[in-house]
Amino acid sequence: MKASGGPGIAVIVSTYERPDALDAVLRSLAEQTYRRFEIVVADDGSGPDTRELVERFAEASGLDLRHVRQEDRGYRLAAIRNRAAAATERPYLIFLDGDCLVRPDYVERHASLAAPGHFVHGSRVRLDPGLSRFAIARRATAIERWGAMRWLVEWFRGRVDRFTPLLRVPLGPLRRMSPRRWHGVKGCNLALWRSDLLAVNGFDEGFEGWGFEDNDLVVRLIRNGVRRKEGRYAVPVLHLWHEMRPPDPASRERLERRLRSDTVRAQRGIDGYG
Repeated sequence: MKASGGPGIAVIVSTYERPDALDAVLRSLAEQTYRRFEIVVADDGSGPDTRELVERFAEASGLDLRHVRQEDRGYRLAAIRNRAAAATERPYLIFLDGDCLVRPDYVERHASLAAPGHFVHGSRVRLDPGLSRFAIARRATAIERWGAMRWLVEWFRGRVDRFTPLLRVPLGPLRRMSPRRWHGVKGCNLALWRSDLLAVNGFDEGFEGWGFEDNDLVVRLIRNGVRRKEGRYAVPVLHLWHEMRPPDPASRERLERRLRSDTVRAQRGIDGYG
């Protein structure tokens, strides 16, 4: 296990009523090569099973792990991410969804990509229902430790949607080729400096339906001088299967209004938890 230099990191894991997936994600985080990090479970109103899981896992694993929960009043991902980010003092934040498993060097590689004035957007690989059940059950070697050839086989079998994000490619300066591009960013695998998040007042809590709160954040970060750095071919996540829901029309319209404005700071954001 590495404990060497690099920023102090908080991995903020958002979850809602899926403790089996969260358990698998926490197990993958427990095996990280980089140790200068804490985990903040950002719980959007789950029942007692999630709290009990986090308490058991913290005691058994010895990880620096805390549980931040808000009342269940519908889909309020922006709000719980703000609440969790306000609960940590670590200078670098990685936002990760509670159904996204990570490889053992995930945090270490994010730490190596961290650069002043930049956010890092990583890729994801979606697993089919059967492979997702296998990953959660963990009946054999954890899938996050599989090598490239095994993933190539699973792709040929149609059990993952993509293979290439799992390759390791040293892109070097190409990682900064699209510094102002906000399209395609997903909050399930996004890293940035806490100071940059605070400067734009965090996520906009006006986004209460599914979708676009992460795009909105990145638009405002870029307007405030923060630049995009690609994490592809370095920090993929393994996204467990779930039913896909359509984006909320009100959230889409809110993002479109943002794009027509020049706003940088969220009106309702992380400053509500100071």
